[in-house]
Formats: sequence, C-alpha cells, structure tokens
Amino acid sequence: MLGTSASPDTVAALRTDLGLDRPLLLRYLSWIGGVFTGDLGNSYTYDTPVSALIANRLAVTAPLTLIATLLSIVISLPLGVWAANRPNGPVDTLASLFSQVGIAVPNFWIGLLLILGVALGLGWLTPGGFPGWDAGFWPALEALILPSIALAVPQSAVLTRVTRAAVIEVTNEDFIRTARAKGMSRTRALWRHAVPNALLPVVTMLGLQIPFLISGAVLVENVFTLPGIGTLAYQALSQRDLIVVQNVVLMFTLIVMVVNVIVDALYAVLDPRLRGRT
Repeated sequence: MLGTSASPDTVAALRTDLGLDRPLLLRYLSWIGGVFTGDLGNSYTYDTPVSALIANRLAVTAPLTLIATLLSIVISLPLGVWAANRPNGPVDTLASLFSQVGIAVPNFWIGLLLILGVALGLGWLTPGGFPGWDAGFWPALEALILPSIALAVPQSAVLTRVTRAAVIEVTNEDFIRTARAKGMSRTRALWRHAVPNALLPVVTMLGLQIPFLISGAVLVENVFTLPGIGTLAYQALSQRDLIVVQNVVLMFTLIVMVVNVIVDALYAVLDPRLRGRT
C-alpha cells in the first residue's frame, strides 16, 4: 500500500493505524463485530468509511443489475419459448444464432460497440458517465440503458438456450399430449402448461447468473465510466486498498447468498409439489 520505497517507520505507523499489530483473533473478532454493526472500517485511499463508499456506489450498481436482469428475462423467455414451439424453424434458427453470438462475445466488447454505434454514431444515448439521481430520473436512467444492454445480452443468450431446452423437454411429456388430445390448441397448451412447468430450470439458471452479472459490472462500469461498485472494486484493487476490496467481496458474497435464498423460495411458488418439502 505504501510502495517499495516506504521507510520502516512509515510502515510501522500504517500497521498500527490498520490494527495489524494486534493478535489475529482479536482483529478478526473486531472485523466481524464491525460487519454486524455497519462499521466496515475506513478506506486508506479515500479516508472515508467503507460503508458510505459502498452505499453511494450501490445506488448505481443495484439499478444497473436490476435493469440488466429484467432485460435478459424480457428477451430470453419469449425468444426461447417461440424457438421451442417450432424447432428448426426461422425463430429457432434466429434464437440459436443469438445464443451463440451472445455467449461468445464478452459484455465489455458489446459495450464498446454500443458506444460507437448507438451513442456516438446515432447520438441516441449518452456514451458514458453518470449524472447522479439528483439530476433527475430520466438523465440517470438514460446513462444506465446502454450498460444494462451490454450486461443483459450474454445473460439473455444463456437463458434463451436454457428456456428452449426446458420447454422442448416439457412439451414431450404425457400431460401435454393429453391436453392436445382433448382439443387444446398448440399455443394454449404451450403457454398454459408447458411454460409454467419449464420455469424451474430457467429460474435456477437466472439465480446462477447473478454472480456473472456482478462480475460483469466490474468491466462494463469501467467501459462506461460509471461510479458503481465495479469501478470501486477496480480502483481499490489498483490502489491496493485492501480494506475496501475485502468488504466489496463480502457484499458480493452476501448478494449471491440472498439471491440463492430467493431462488429456493421461488421453487415452492412455481411448483406446488415442493411446498411440503420447504
């Protein structure tokens, strides 16, 4: 943190300031106690409480991740269901091409293409930066649209493939053939019976993608110069501000754990057969 040319006295003073001169167990208990009380320590670089830094940056990353998640759902579910409804048809071919390209191309490259094409080429949206929510809802939302698309495309590509496979598997079940034999139309049987029963693997994959959205935000926020958690983590890592890094990692871990709990709860909502097991 001080560099290789720091004097021993300066290093000793920093060790005392960071509490590294205390026994390991006491340091750990102090840190755990601070986590439960909201005291995450002070950033060495910014000389600011880490909890305040994370809270300010979370006001950017949280809506960015939420919008990206909603976009991936809106894109992938209809496309995957339509592709499964007519396998090997035009929509299925389009969905397969979209999935392959979306999975292969990294999100930061999609962000660069969006900046060059949409922001600079067409002049429709801002190429980067974040004016803050104090500047108004639309200016702040406008700054998040292109980064959200860059984050959503790879995730929606994966979800499209999972949705297609899950719906095709369900449509081959006996209860779907029974519904069709009773006179139910193909489209009605698809949306009434096949899609609800195919949502479990889709929700599972959606929960698994949250960590990838968070990690992808580190690159995308830097591409669009957004002052979010990803940018904070990158800057803290570059400046060797380990106090900020460890607490950002802790926050990411807690987010993933909470998402997994929500996904488990959704299982019981989507599948009544699991309610007695929860």
